[in-house]
Amino acid sequence: MKQALLELMRMNRICRMVLATCLGSFILVIFYFQIIHRNPFAPDVCCRKGSRNALQELYNPTQLEYSSTAALHQMRRDQVSDTCRAYSASSRKRRVLTPSDLKHLVVDEDHEMIYCYVPKVACTNWKRVMMVLTGRGKYSDPMDIAPSEAHIPSNLKTLNQYSIPEINHRLKSYLKFLFVREPFERLVSAYRNKFTRKYNTSFHKRFGTKIVRRHRKNATQEALYSGSDVKFEEFVGYLIHPTTQKEEPFNEHWQTIYSLCHPCHIRYDLVGKYETLEEDSNYILRLAGVIDYLRFPTYAKSTRTTDEMTAEFFQNISSHHQTQLFELYKFDFLMFNYTTPSYLKLD
Repeated sequence: MKQALLELMRMNRICRMVLATCLGSFILVIFYFQIIHRNPFAPDVCCRKGSRNALQELYNPTQLEYSSTAALHQMRRDQVSDTCRAYSASSRKRRVLTPSDLKHLVVDEDHEMIYCYVPKVACTNWKRVMMVLTGRGKYSDPMDIAPSEAHIPSNLKTLNQYSIPEINHRLKSYLKFLFVREPFERLVSAYRNKFTRKYNTSFHKRFGTKIVRRHRKNATQEALYSGSDVKFEEFVGYLIHPTTQKEEPFNEHWQTIYSLCHPCHIRYDLVGKYETLEEDSNYILRLAGVIDYLRFPTYAKSTRTTDEMTAEFFQNISSHHQTQLFELYKFDFLMFNYTTPSYLKLD
């Protein structure tokens, strides 16, 4: 009986050893496939924990050769602050941001950065870059990401998805940046993209039909139905019409940058400009410590809206309507130091 009991105990130990060995092998197999899934040949652009973050590198640079660049961005910050102070002094309005105001602020936890995206200011490429930065090895080349994929909301996390304490912590501790563009050049770019391209039928239906109905006399039934041939003068009439913003906020493609990113409520550390896009973008990636293996995508775009092209679009806009339109976008001109266009005929 004793011999049988000892044999049973020995067999029990052997079974436990076999089970432990199998379990350990299974865990190793899972770990191996996780590494393979992350693409070990792609540069690891995540996880800078323990090193200086981008915010520290901006305000206390270790590379003195970029001090002139830091001074330029300080001037841009000062311009925003001065405009906000002037506006605050002349206005009795006081507004507190809510989480819904933060849906344009994309968060990169690994590099502790927040990017406020502005449509028609290279936001597709910056979203691609943010997907590389936050993808933990899933992506290595921004241009491998399709434009449609870059605009899928679930592919990037935005600040409005956090709790109030988490929002406050990130606004205080992370580097915050946005990119801006000459306001009327951006506006014409939005018009060309959304109302002169045949494939943008959703914009034609949602906005084009409304614009034609309100601003075109003797419109054809086809125009009223499709809204696919909106003229720039009609688009401007829609923007300045008193009831437009009472009905609903401007669409993000022609909403003011001031209203999208709230620079008087959020202190942005960097204001990049479309006119110096590549230089400013790569400066941010250098601050994040990823410039050795990730650079902002560059390519020649022959269809880009230029200042000369913008001037042509404004030729048929009356001085009265130009003045009203300028009033709508005045804070973007002032805040980001864009001069009043020479082609404008203001009242």
